[in-house]
Amino acid sequence: MILGIDVGGTHTDAVLVQNFQLVKKAKVLTNQANIMASLLEAADRLISGNNTNNIHRIVLSTTISTNAIVQNKTNRVAMVLLSGPGLSPATLNLGKDTYFAKGYVNHRGIPIKNVNSREIEDISNKISESQIRQIGIVGKFSSRNPQQELDTAELLQNPSRNISLGHRLSGQLNFPRRIATTYLNAAIHDIYRGFVQDVQNFVTRIGPNIPVYILKADGGTILIDKSLDCPVQTIHSGPAASIMGILATTCIKEDAVALDIGGTTTDISIFADGVPLLEPSGVSIDGRKTLIRGLYTKSIGVGGDSVVGVENGNIFIGPQREGPAAALGGPFPTPTDAMIVQDIITFGDKRKAEGAIAFVAEKLHRSIQDTAHAIVEKTAALISDNVRQILAEINNKPVYTIHELLEGKVIQPKMLYVVGGPAAIAPFVAENLGYPYCIPDHSEVSNALGVALARTTAEITILADTEKRELIISEEGHVQNIPHNFSLEDAIEVGKKTLREKAVRMGAKPDDIIIEITELQEFNMIRDFYTTGKNIRVKVQIKPGLISAGQARSNHA
Repeated sequence: MILGIDVGGTHTDAVLVQNFQLVKKAKVLTNQANIMASLLEAADRLISGNNTNNIHRIVLSTTISTNAIVQNKTNRVAMVLLSGPGLSPATLNLGKDTYFAKGYVNHRGIPIKNVNSREIEDISNKISESQIRQIGIVGKFSSRNPQQELDTAELLQNPSRNISLGHRLSGQLNFPRRIATTYLNAAIHDIYRGFVQDVQNFVTRIGPNIPVYILKADGGTILIDKSLDCPVQTIHSGPAASIMGILATTCIKEDAVALDIGGTTTDISIFADGVPLLEPSGVSIDGRKTLIRGLYTKSIGVGGDSVVGVENGNIFIGPQREGPAAALGGPFPTPTDAMIVQDIITFGDKRKAEGAIAFVAEKLHRSIQDTAHAIVEKTAALISDNVRQILAEINNKPVYTIHELLEGKVIQPKMLYVVGGPAAIAPFVAENLGYPYCIPDHSEVSNALGVALARTTAEITILADTEKRELIISEEGHVQNIPHNFSLEDAIEVGKKTLREKAVRMGAKPDDIIIEITELQEFNMIRDFYTTGKNIRVKVQIKPGLISAGQARSNHA
């Protein structure tokens, strides 16, 4: 059996899956001050009376990393940058804890200026004076040669510090994005470690020796203890769970829009020919552009528990959430209350819902029923307007899915898929948008189901320079010698072998390792009119998707 848990901002959802069939589900309120309590409550509802020895895998998604960044509950970080020439440090606007050090390699990874050990020692002393424990080290072309980052880390290392290295987090070029990625990785390290410890304590109470995975931004999983080296990979874990939940509960073949309507926000995702879109350069969070590969999703501040009020004679909805719906004991009217009044949904205390909507109706000089209908229509219109805006943005730039660029693709949705607790608003959103809708089975816990069935993913970048006779696997910090006749085909084979080994370390099962090539480049290097070697670049990935996908999709039937 697999235990899948989605720790959301409002609710923690959990499912128990056996033979790719959902056998039990639970939904509890998330206790943000005590995540472990929420995990235990959800798990107790599922496994009480069951033999926990039958649970062979636990998978979670979490908003802990995203929330820490957005709410500025992060560690202070000292950034040590080996920036070299060509980019003014002032343009990076990185704050007082940034140190620019000597040391530079060029675009081919050839050292031009060495790291100055005395300078690094001075920087180390200043970091100690500031009592900063988290350090990020980034060289401009470190993905082409990581040695100077490694040298700097060795000079800065001491037992009280944790160091994040830029080349370990992405093999892509883009110095500002790699800086942001490394900074965020260091900034959330402590709070994420606390979350992992809570999860590990929770698991010891469930049963020993059960492997535990966490969902990453790309919709893939990683063993939770391995994720401690790269917590930044778990930003957007929650929205990624929404997309994996749609894949787990539907058989999308067409262009489509998917909505995950929660208590606080609605996550909007887009599918092209049934395949989720990808952020090609990396996800952005709190104004910082990263190199973290992630599924394309946008969150808006409209949810079932959003506060409803009146301003200048007009209804406003959200973005604040001040507790559950009034029908469930909350302090303010919400879209959920309006849907209860309209008999769209039937849980909660209808009299309390009517009382909350009456407060709004009085200000509008309308009946309770008319006001409730207007609130539902307004909620649907807000979501629909954001969907149209997102589609316009996507169709004005190249379309990337999780494994390819679709040249000239214009997305024209044929279906709306809606999951989440307030999914019953789907008919109103669909009518506004003008296409049919589907609310999948188990839609209220689809995120947890998607989490349970997500496969482990990974990617690596192979850089080979046959003139230098050197191959680098940046994300692994690996450098090796190669012969002068090393070919593109050789690079592909090295990439596949290395990725397979990495995936197994991350917790992948052999049957779920589906490797594909996402980038191939080969250039001749010319000197004095003669070819002196080749520059080869290969990027390989394990495609995001569901474990044993063909069987897993049948679980909704």
